[in-house]
Formats: sequence, C-alpha cells, structure tokens
Amino acid sequence: MIEKLQNNDVEVSKKIRSIFQLSYKIEADLLNATDFPPLKRPLENYIHSNTEFYGYLKDEEIVGVVEIEHNDRFTAIHSLVVDPTFFRQGIARKLMVFVLKKFDSDLFVVETGLENGPATALYKKFDFKEVKQWDTDHGVRKVKFERTINN
Repeated sequence: MIEKLQNNDVEVSKKIRSIFQLSYKIEADLLNATDFPPLKRPLENYIHSNTEFYGYLKDEEIVGVVEIEHNDRFTAIHSLVVDPTFFRQGIARKLMVFVLKKFDSDLFVVETGLENGPATALYKKFDFKEVKQWDTDHGVRKVKFERTINN
C-alpha cells in the first residue's frame, strides 16, 4: 500500500530519514563515494521540506519512500529509496507506477549517480531518457533522466 506521509510529524520524518540513510549507504558504496551529501541530510530538512513524501507500507511499516516535487511544469523525483531488507521485491517499481499515475505531468525528471545501475535500469524501464551527465564537487558522476508525455 502506498500513502502520503506527513513529514511534518517528527516521528514520521524519523522513519523516512532512517530508510533514506539505509538506502543511501548502499548507493554511496555503489558510487564509491566517500563524501555523499544525501547521508548528511539532517532530520530538520525532512520535517520542514516542501516536497511530498509517499511511503510504501508493508505490514504497516514504511519500507520504501519516494520524494516528489510537483508543479505545473514538471514532476521531479527527488529521491526513491527502499529499505535494503526489502530490495528486489518490486517496491521501487510500484512506487514509480504510483508516481506516473498520480501526477499529471508532461515532463518527469530524476537524477542519480551514473554508477547506480539498479536506479538507472529502473528509470529506463519506464522510458526515461538520459539528457545530461556531469561531475559533482563531491566526486560523483551524476546523470539526469527525463520522461516526456507527448499530448
């Protein structure tokens, strides 16, 4: 089940942050990143974020989260994370299906580390196309994907 998470609730944000930390530790390893900014994101940033968080719940526990920014021009997937205990169970795919159905956008955008093979494969399965690569100041090569809906 997927539901909107009330990130302004401290306890909910603690759960969100915990899943982000677990998942981003794996991504940092995939990217060989020793300085990985997502791991430094403070709890207050989740609590006061203007983005929307949606959680995938299994047995009433949050095991996956997608963070979205939606406006009249595009929908940006800021983060899509799954608790590593639940990897390879289709949770990220279900969160992607949810986002693409829920948000009425002509353009969806997402960024990830170039060496994050699982994320890249997921986005490509949903017809996201690579539009840009660049090096960050913390030593990670990133890639941006877009999915456009032609009306």
